[in-house]
Amino acid sequence: MAAIKKMQNKKAASTEEAVKGAVYFSQAFSASVEEVVGRTGSRGEATQVRCKVLEGRDANKILRRNVKGPVQVGDILMLRETEIEARQLNKADRGGGN
Repeated sequence: MAAIKKMQNKKAASTEEAVKGAVYFSQAFSASVEEVVGRTGSRGEATQVRCKVLEGRDANKILRRNVKGPVQVGDILMLRETEIEARQLNKADRGGGN
């Protein structure tokens, strides 16, 4: 009887391990960078861009987003959501004002 319970415990443990190592991806929508607006963040570590959503419910919508890392016009971004837009940079942040 004890041997049967041990085998059942081993089977349960092996199925848990399979789930433990599983990888799950969230849904994302592609967007093409149309314009690089400028640098943002306290140290200029992010770049604000205008991008056009290519697929999904908001296809062809132009959004303003903050991007970390190197980015240039024509790049494709994968957006987890397409409803929230970044705040617009004002001219003082872009170095145009006094």
